[in-house]
Parts: sequence; C-alpha cells; structure tokens
Amino acid sequence: MASLPTANTETAQFFREWLETFAGYVREVDYASAKPLFHPDVLAFGTHNDVIPGIDQWVSTQWDNVWPKTSDFRFVIEQASILASPDGAMVTVIAPWTSTGYHLDGSTFARPGRATMVFSKSGNGWLCVHSHMSLNRGVPQASHANRPVKAR
Repeated sequence: MASLPTANTETAQFFREWLETFAGYVREVDYASAKPLFHPDVLAFGTHNDVIPGIDQWVSTQWDNVWPKTSDFRFVIEQASILASPDGAMVTVIAPWTSTGYHLDGSTFARPGRATMVFSKSGNGWLCVHSHMSLNRGVPQASHANRPVKAR
C-alpha cells in the first residue's frame, strides 16, 4: 500500500505557520482577523453543532460559544500531519490542540481536542473550506470564562 500523500516541506511549513496564526486569533478572541482564513461558505463541525454552513453562522454558533469562554488555545504543531493532493490544489491538516477550560467556580481544567481542516487553493491563496474541531472524550463540554471579543 502506498504511503499517505504528505505535503512537501514548503507547504507543510506554510500550514504550520497558518495553525500558529489561527491559534493566536483564537487566544485573542479576534474574529475579524480569523475570518479571512476561511472560505465564506466554509462547512464546519464543532462541539456545539453538527454541520455549520458558512463563516457567519460558524462564528455565532461555535466561536461565540467557545473562544471567549476558554483560554490558552494552541495547536500541538509537532504532532500535526499535513497531507496534500497530488496536484497540490487541496491540503488536509490534522492536529491535536490544547486549551484551558473554566468550571463555574472559576477553577481551570485541561481542555484538549483535535482538529481536521481541509484547504483549497484559489486565486486568493489558501482558504479553509472545512473544519472539524472537537474535544477529546471525557473533557467537559461547557467552559465558563467570559473574555471580551476583540473584534468581530
């Protein structure tokens, strides 16, 4: 059986940097800066919904329920897998992530999860067209921080 179609070094480095950039926007609760990384019609899955059509609905139903209520979001870059189609037009990134959740009493808990993101290359560069981010099994779904949104 053939090995997985891993991305070349340049492409892999681009997407590792993309993960770092996006994670920074999550930590800053900066929706305005994060939105352009995604196709306007992105299809997403997340903790709070099944299939979410479009960036605006994703922000209102998922990002609003997670980003301000958690902190310290980071991808585990050294464990990321970056796959590319043979023609280089699509890339899939699979990566675990970590964050901090908050119980009602303000105490913290580890909030790890995993992500799969699919990217398509167009005239505007790479845009994420599908994202599935979910918590690891056994991690509390609710987090109760109340951080402000930097920019919508």
